[in-house]
Amino acid sequence: MDIRNIQDRIKKGDYRFSDHSIKRMIERSLDRKNVEEAISNGKIIEEYPDDKYSPSCLIYGQTDTERDLHVQISLPPKVVIVTTYEPDPQEWIDCQIRR
Repeated sequence: MDIRNIQDRIKKGDYRFSDHSIKRMIERSLDRKNVEEAISNGKIIEEYPDDKYSPSCLIYGQTDTERDLHVQISLPPKVVIVTTYEPDPQEWIDCQIRR
């Protein structure tokens, strides 16, 4: 998966949110802008080529206010935001490596 391709598609608005991601964003006080910011300056930290519905990946990035976020996206054909959350320091080293 190519982060630049994903970032370009996000910038163009060529993506959608899953119902699950919308519920989680509400619970976690996140909005569309936060997710877009995290992806726009993020990097892929894990890839899941055999994910349940389609290949997906986990992106780590920060919002403009430096809030650390993980965003799981799936593709193709359309980029779908599967979920997003703040990484738990008990589970992640520097928000990027699983313990």
